[in-house]
This record gives sequence, C-alpha cells and structure tokens, in this order.
Amino acid sequence: MPAHNESTLWRTQNFLRDRTLVLRLVSRAKIGPTDVVYDLGAGGGILTDALARRAGRVIAVEKDPALVTRLKARFHDRPNVEIRHADILAHPLPRAAYVVFASPPFDATSAIVRKLTSAAAPPRDAYLVLQREAADRYLGRPRQTLAGLLIAPWFSVRIIHRFARSDFAPSPAVDVVMVRMRKRGPPLIAGSDARLYRDLVVALFVSRIPSVGAASTRLFGRRVSRRLLYAAQIDPASSPSALEFSAWLRLFREFARLPSGLRGAVAGAERRLRRKQRRLQKIHRTRVPRDALSPASRRGEASSHLVDPIFATVPS
Repeated sequence: MPAHNESTLWRTQNFLRDRTLVLRLVSRAKIGPTDVVYDLGAGGGILTDALARRAGRVIAVEKDPALVTRLKARFHDRPNVEIRHADILAHPLPRAAYVVFASPPFDATSAIVRKLTSAAAPPRDAYLVLQREAADRYLGRPRQTLAGLLIAPWFSVRIIHRFARSDFAPSPAVDVVMVRMRKRGPPLIAGSDARLYRDLVVALFVSRIPSVGAASTRLFGRRVSRRLLYAAQIDPASSPSALEFSAWLRLFREFARLPSGLRGAVAGAERRLRRKQRRLQKIHRTRVPRDALSPASRRGEASSHLVDPIFATVPS
C-alpha cells in the first residue's frame, strides 16, 4: 500500500522521458513568443520546460498534488510559467487565443478532445499525445468514425510524430503518436448549424440499420430519403463508415434544405448519445486499480482505454 502522502495518480499515465525529443517536437510546433500555451496533465514538467523556452506564457495544469509541489519548485524562477492545481477536465479554458500542447492520460482522450473542440473559444492548435488507434479514429481511417465526423467541420487532424514505446515511462502497451488538431478558418459548417449537423450524423451513424438508405428511410420516409441521397450523390446501400467526409458534407447541405418538420426527426440525437456515454463511464470507473492487475491484465486495460464510450456506441 502506498503511504498516505505518496502520489498514486501517475499510475494512470505514461510520461515522456527524452528531453531532446521533447525539445524537437516543441520546436516544430507553431508556437511563438506571443502565444499562451496550456500543458494539460503536466506531470513532472518535461513539456512545460520545453514550452517555456518558446512561448510567451505557459499554464501547466496538474491534478496530482505531489507533482504540483514538484512543478512549483522546479519552475519557481520561471516568470512565464504558471502552475495550476486542477483537474484538466474541470479547469476552465480561456476566452482569448491559446494553444494546447499536452500528453494527457490516455483513458481521458475522448473527454479531453470533446472539451477542447466544443469549447466556446477552442484552441487555435491542439498538439496531443494519443494512442495511435484513438488518433486513427479522429482521422476517420481506415473507415469513417463518428468521433472523426463530429469534429471534422471545425478541425483538421493529422499525425505529426510517431513515438517509440521506449520514449515513455512506464512504456505503454500500445503504439503512440502526436497529432495536431488545427482549428479551421473558416469552418466548413457554420456554428449556427453545428447542432443540426451533429444530430444528423449521430442519428444515421448509431442506427442499428446497416445502410444509410435504410436508416434515412426510417427517419424521413422512403420518398424524402431517396430524394435526399440522390441529391447528395450517395449510394443508399453504403454504410455510414464507408462514406467519405465530403459525402457527409453534401448530405448535410441537402438535409438542411428540408422543411423544419423533417429536420426535427433527428433533434436530440447527440444529447441521447451523451446520456448513454455517461452511463457507460460510470461502469468504466469501477475498474480494478491498475497496480492491482497482473502484467497481462494491465496490457488489456491499456487497450480497453481505446474503447471509450463514443467509440463503443458506433458500429464498425
């Protein structure tokens, strides 16, 4: 058993260990002396240190009280570094322009990405260390995903670095990459249409009916569905995951022209999905503490972090 004052939160996180690598990654980022950068889940401060050499101001947010104490001692003489003791999911984001550069806990990926991309003022750029499979889902490959579609009109996503497992302590049981999520300007869908787009995508994507044609027929009726898909140049037999993002954009633009009564058929779809997610998260939080698991079970636990609720609800 750990001592009462011993840190235990580190057991859910894999920390970067190579200072030279971190300096190289930060040097490649679009960060300059006028930027405010948030390091979410700062850990021991390896990213904070590199960021402070380039950014005008660095906000290092860390939940673990033992690590916060260490961070404050390490950066007490760095005037452009501010240490905040807070849960990164509860900490408010600024209204002014900012950048995120972080290596957060892998099992918080979905919640962190949702927080950043749905913020009233999203970051200009978010550089995030993610498990590769999670990154692929936001990229929509090898097949389209709901997670990717829900952010694609407002953010472009690409992988900018592939890590070796030995770059972390402890070494993860999965492949890890760094992604850059860049806010689009202008967005591909206006903010005023965001809820309608997201409800449409969710309503069609989480349907247990395997084809877009059958799912849209159930929602809008056969006649409207056929006209809608024809105008959007979509094969009704296609599955939601087989459609390119460009096809989803065409579909939404045609859908947005329908009478309000028909558009109402998808109203609240995302809200209902979020409720389902919260129920799944309650189950997820009851898992056995990591250091009570055998090595084999721990490897399985690392993989299970990829199946966060928004992914688990979506048919492959």
